[in-house]
Amino acid sequence: MEQKNIVAVIYLKNGNAVKSFTDFTPVDDIYKRCQLYNDSGIDKLMIFDLSTDDEEHEKNINTINNINRNIDIKVCAGGNINRLEDIKKLLYAGCLQVMLNASKPSSIGLATEASARFGKDRILASIDNVDFVFKNQKILENTFHEVFVLNMSILDALENLTNVPYIVQLPAYDYPQILSLLKREKIRGVAGSFINDPDTDIMQLKADLSVDGIKMDNFAPDLQWSDLKLNSDGMVPVIVQDYRTDEVLMLAYMNEEAFNTTLTIGRMTYYSRSRNELWTKGLTSGHVQYVKSLTADCDFDTILAKVSQVGSACHTGNRSCFFNQIVQKEYIEKNPLKVLESVYEDIKERKEHPKDGSYTNYLFQKGQDKILKKIGQECTEIIIAAKNPDAEEIKYEISDFLYYTMLLMVEKGVTWTDISNELAQR
Repeated sequence: MEQKNIVAVIYLKNGNAVKSFTDFTPVDDIYKRCQLYNDSGIDKLMIFDLSTDDEEHEKNINTINNINRNIDIKVCAGGNINRLEDIKKLLYAGCLQVMLNASKPSSIGLATEASARFGKDRILASIDNVDFVFKNQKILENTFHEVFVLNMSILDALENLTNVPYIVQLPAYDYPQILSLLKREKIRGVAGSFINDPDTDIMQLKADLSVDGIKMDNFAPDLQWSDLKLNSDGMVPVIVQDYRTDEVLMLAYMNEEAFNTTLTIGRMTYYSRSRNELWTKGLTSGHVQYVKSLTADCDFDTILAKVSQVGSACHTGNRSCFFNQIVQKEYIEKNPLKVLESVYEDIKERKEHPKDGSYTNYLFQKGQDKILKKIGQECTEIIIAAKNPDAEEIKYEISDFLYYTMLLMVEKGVTWTDISNELAQR
């Protein structure tokens, strides 16, 4: 059986999240909500742009771009798409897929062109009746990766007309209905307002569905508790790291109940030796740790947990529990990721706080054209240096090129996160 998805939906109006297609009542902070979806077990996010003019459309695209900068799950966006350029903008904003409204007469032509240019796997259609499917069966299968069904009453007719897989939006929570639908061969996932609700326990829903035979993307462990070597207290120490930065956050302990609870709910749960009780991190403070991975060490007696940390890991309010320095030897940082990020931050700092005599500030003062000229010069010098059998010269020229490129990045507000996100999607 193919893995099924739990899909959340965001409706955008004037750059902010609203309740639905027709109810423009604002909801809570859109970025916090999307981060919650990212961490709580949602597999895919569908975003509907409800803009009515180009200015609002651009504002919503900017919001979508900011969302994609901060989350890791798949994002598909659609709405107010009238030309190929609109599709391109959404893809450049970090969306993995773009969804066209099947009820618009222009959708077929646009979808056909976009599918040929960007790939069929990037193009979806939203439908609420079977007329579109009936009239365009062949084009539908050749052009669209999947469809998002807004009216579940058409499912039987849809399945009789096409083999294109679909996601269906449900009107309300009904577990037997969800289970029955996800057993269908052509369905890829379910959506609905109950899934959008931040209070819905998505990991528990996925755990229940897994028990009932539905293949879900949840924490089905490769190792069992019985595979681990326990300490004298019958527990295993857990080292906790931030999954994005690898910063070490804390050390805690798990017993078997804590281990199994962590796998079920997707939030780090430990056993408190001082209180002699189970505790899920953040239940009272809100500083939840969402599980990204659990890995045992070579001796199977320690767990490394990589998490998305909300707020602070330490009870003192510090981000990490490890802040009491004992000794530190100075060294030159050579981790390429940290070096590039550090140089970028230095350039950004120099732009925000100019310093007399700074070459970096001189270039910023001269403007974008000067920076672009330097980038062009360095491109030429890289080509010339590549002709030299000695690698030293090309290393020097590439370093210069990266410096000037980072100047341009800071000037245009582009971060290394933006670049890595773009590369990750290729």
